[in-house]
Amino acid sequence: MVILIRRRFFGTKISPNSHRHKLQWSVKQVTKSNFSDSLQEFKSHLSASEFVAVSLQNTGSFSAPWNRVSSFDSPETAYLKVRRAAERFQLLQFAICPFTISGSKVTAHPYNFHLFPRDELNTGMPSYSFSCQTSYLTAMARQGFDFNACIYDGISYLSRAQELAAKVRMANPINLNHVVEASSSPPTVADTVFVERVKSRIKHWKKSCTDSTSKKIDDALVKSLQKLVLGGEQYGSRPCMTIDVCSERQVQLALEMLREFFDDLVALKIPTKGGGTQAVRVVLTSSKEDKSLLERELQNAEEEQNKKMRGFREVIELVSASQKPVVSHNTLNDFSVIHSKFIAPLPLDVNEFLNSLQSIFPHIFDVSHMMKGIGPLENVTSIPAAVSYLKNRFFAPVEMELSHGALLDESKIHGRTVVRICYLFAKLCSVLKITPGSIQSSDGKVLDGYANAFRSCSGNSEESLDGGIRIWTNSPRKVDCKDLVFLWGFRNRLSAGMLKSLLQGSHDVFSEEFDVCLVDKSCAILVFFHPNLSQAFLDVMNSEEISGSLSELVSEGLRAADYDTYKRACSLGLWETDLASSLDKASATPDRLSQSDPETKPAEIYWCNDLIINLDDL
Repeated sequence: MVILIRRRFFGTKISPNSHRHKLQWSVKQVTKSNFSDSLQEFKSHLSASEFVAVSLQNTGSFSAPWNRVSSFDSPETAYLKVRRAAERFQLLQFAICPFTISGSKVTAHPYNFHLFPRDELNTGMPSYSFSCQTSYLTAMARQGFDFNACIYDGISYLSRAQELAAKVRMANPINLNHVVEASSSPPTVADTVFVERVKSRIKHWKKSCTDSTSKKIDDALVKSLQKLVLGGEQYGSRPCMTIDVCSERQVQLALEMLREFFDDLVALKIPTKGGGTQAVRVVLTSSKEDKSLLERELQNAEEEQNKKMRGFREVIELVSASQKPVVSHNTLNDFSVIHSKFIAPLPLDVNEFLNSLQSIFPHIFDVSHMMKGIGPLENVTSIPAAVSYLKNRFFAPVEMELSHGALLDESKIHGRTVVRICYLFAKLCSVLKITPGSIQSSDGKVLDGYANAFRSCSGNSEESLDGGIRIWTNSPRKVDCKDLVFLWGFRNRLSAGMLKSLLQGSHDVFSEEFDVCLVDKSCAILVFFHPNLSQAFLDVMNSEEISGSLSELVSEGLRAADYDTYKRACSLGLWETDLASSLDKASATPDRLSQSDPETKPAEIYWCNDLIINLDDL
């Protein structure tokens, strides 16, 4: 057992007169109508900035109290919870703010992009349906959110995976002239016959095109016969012909032959709906200049189509390509949504998710994690509360300078949270004596030590993701997850303190130190601070030799399960309204997870007796 003790640090309390101004920051609102111009402006601001802050607004979050990521969640169960929320609910607003910190001055360029998953390319993507929570929609409506504008003028997008699938479905021609791949094996007799046949066809076709241009044949019947015999067609205003192929090998052979013998032809690959190659189309150009012009036209058309497919994802790709550090307030929730909507479907395993995410955004900072570098923070659960806490205890002035001027209708400005994140991040860097942009700070703390902290409730920033979770309170205590027991079936309206009193003295296992915390109205967590007591208690619960007050609780319906049962409920997707119902179903399901991976390391959490839940908040 490890007990972690944290000390409070107090700074000089600043005068209220130092902050008379209200944080009425204006944020540029971006919809489909001004997206193109705003994208160019954003690109310029991004290149000139050091950091990028993000804040998301979804149509919902968690549908039941226990579905939320809690302090007793391991990284695996926390990820399963945010994965479900990211897949169910839709992202409607994406606020993003490139910013730079210079001393106490923050130069920020906030944008709030209004999104809607519209199937603009008739490919059935990005989404057929999504879930909404009335509380979220009501809160957005109170803030003046225009749902009509969102639906009709929201920016659509496709993820990377969806873009690849859409290109396969649309089967647009692909320019092959820039593909440089040599045949890896020597040609066979069949290869030689195929190449000679195609070469002969192209020669006759080119001669026919030249003759028809010089002689100007007017007879429609003759033109039709030439087209039928030689396979002549038109690609825009230029003559073309189609070469049928049976394999990718024949595509490569045809391409090598065209490069060797025909400088004035541009080759296009015609894909099938399933992703293979249907044919190769060759287009005849009149000169080198005309060939270059056609290739530029093809490239421009491809880029324009890619922009339509990506939509808002262009912003995500710009941030990823810049490799700038990204700052968020809730990294696990935010980046599971970002990965799901703009990269690819979320993987099943949390480590696969982290590896995929860090290949796209290598440096991610969570301001809530950085707050824990200051000391134990009670009731600091939001950005305004964190800002207020720092203002009251530390002298760390921050001057904000925004690039966008004030908007007329102040009641309909959305996305200000992203500016608050910039403000809080700058204040934290000042309090923690971290110089943004430098490798090492004045007191030896490294900014990278705060990066990529994806724990659901992280403890020391030096600790790695080892299968545990962290609770930040006055006196956190390290507890193995196998020392946790889930209890349900007790009387309604029973508080954690009342349940703990009933358990005390009911059996010998409760003679040692233990604690109780409510998860929701139906279920509680029992933690033993001495090893093996949890298993002893479970053995008693499963035996027929229960006596005393514990027997009375069991007769009233009290049930118990270990942490693996809880993990099984999450992994099987048993997201019932009450955790008790989910645990009932999970208890009746064979534990295939532990059987398939017997070497799984036990997870650990940090426990504190301040985790008692108020029933009125449920």
